[in-house]
Amino acid sequence: MRDFKQQCIALRKKDFSIIEIMRITGRPKSSIYTHIHTIPLSAKKQAQVKKASGEHIRQFAIRRKGKSLRPFKPFKAWTPELVLLLGHLLFDGEIQRNACVYNNRSVALITRVESLMREIYDWPPKKIQIVSTGVLRVAYYNVALAHYLHQKSDELLAHIHTLSREYKREFLRAFFDDEGCMNFRNKTRRIRGYQKDVAILKLIQKLLSEFDILSHIEKPNEVVISGKENLIMFQKEIDFSRGVRINGKRSNSIWKQSLEKREILRRAITSFKS
Repeated sequence: MRDFKQQCIALRKKDFSIIEIMRITGRPKSSIYTHIHTIPLSAKKQAQVKKASGEHIRQFAIRRKGKSLRPFKPFKAWTPELVLLLGHLLFDGEIQRNACVYNNRSVALITRVESLMREIYDWPPKKIQIVSTGVLRVAYYNVALAHYLHQKSDELLAHIHTLSREYKREFLRAFFDDEGCMNFRNKTRRIRGYQKDVAILKLIQKLLSEFDILSHIEKPNEVVISGKENLIMFQKEIDFSRGVRINGKRSNSIWKQSLEKREILRRAITSFKS
């Protein structure tokens, strides 16, 4: 033991780093440190060790670039479920540099996004409730996943018009579940969908027309569907999803209860005189 201690001290006095002493002696770092921690390296040697350590970290980062400790499942072909997921992330969500985030008051929609995400990512999200507004948030923190889904969302926007009606239907359903509302008061009966990106509004309008649903864009940023035949066709082809409700607790709520949007649409259609 004494010979080992003296060997460590002698090597340290010759300006050997602890890693170098480990290689020479074949002993663990903890055993060596006890004998040499009071003997400092020269300034030159400290600079060399720091540089070597930085280079090791850079090489490790290069090897890991584009890889994730929590891998996801890339997909080559679109499915209706993937279109629905990316639609939700586009409309009431956000694909950030390091995370995919979805915000909504609807427990049904939050649950849907979690279920859809499990098709490509096995790890659960971080859940946050914004108490003051009642908004729920799920966030998936993964740089590689966020980068990939950002690319796929751009691809979806560019090619949704080439996909089949089933895929277009899911895209529209995501939009109106997230951004849509049903106005039914007195003689007003219309579906409104808000989106700050006018290019997306025009895309929504075009997709609606493929289902024989006429709409128009109102300033500043809304697509509007009105008229009995258009509302009936929307109900038949798209509709609001089950469980998606208005906030009946709002002070200006005319319903004073959290009705499903699809139920308000049904009542609006029924109210038209034959």
